[in-house]
Amino acid sequence: MRKALELLEEAIARDPQFGPALAFAACCCMHLVSGDAPDREVSRRKGIEVAHRALEVASNDPGVLADAAYALACLGEDIDTMTMLVDRALAFNPSYARGWHISGFLRLWAGQTDLAIEHAGRVLRLSPRAQAEWTSFLIGAALFFSRSFEEAVPRLRVAIEASPVFPTSYRLLAACYAHMGLLDEARATIARLRAITPEVIPNYALPFRDPRHS
Repeated sequence: MRKALELLEEAIARDPQFGPALAFAACCCMHLVSGDAPDREVSRRKGIEVAHRALEVASNDPGVLADAAYALACLGEDIDTMTMLVDRALAFNPSYARGWHISGFLRLWAGQTDLAIEHAGRVLRLSPRAQAEWTSFLIGAALFFSRSFEEAVPRLRVAIEASPVFPTSYRLLAACYAHMGLLDEARATIARLRAITPEVIPNYALPFRDPRHS
């Protein structure tokens, strides 16, 4: 991720008005903040700065609008405002699968689980393979927060198999098993989580509006 950010910063230095590079740089910063980077606050400030620069030059580019809004929402800016930006991107291009993917996550963070699942379904119809693992995670997370634990389990298992280094899928799957009373399965899932990260409970906060979802 840091190497990607270096290359994007080189592109921005050559063309400070290049919206896609600015928006992708903001997304890189977002991922550094949500990972185990020791300089999270520095990355957060940088991500907010370049995302706003991206929006200044975005014009009507759906990709720039959606990526910048995604980064800003994750970095703590107002979710409703960011959702309006993604809605604007989708108005320009209703067939933009990644835009629906981002919209789904913003709806998840806003506590609108039914809309999150609906928008994830649009992603799968538009692009069945491109975002498959993250769409499975999105649906699984929305089902978990809706307390549909049995339905969430297969979605989260697919997400884990598709992206075995992403820790949040393990956390939600273990919680599902615990709610279902399947404690051996929950412990086994936590053991797999510990194999990839020491953080069973993350020390960062995603922008969930409902405190029960944090």
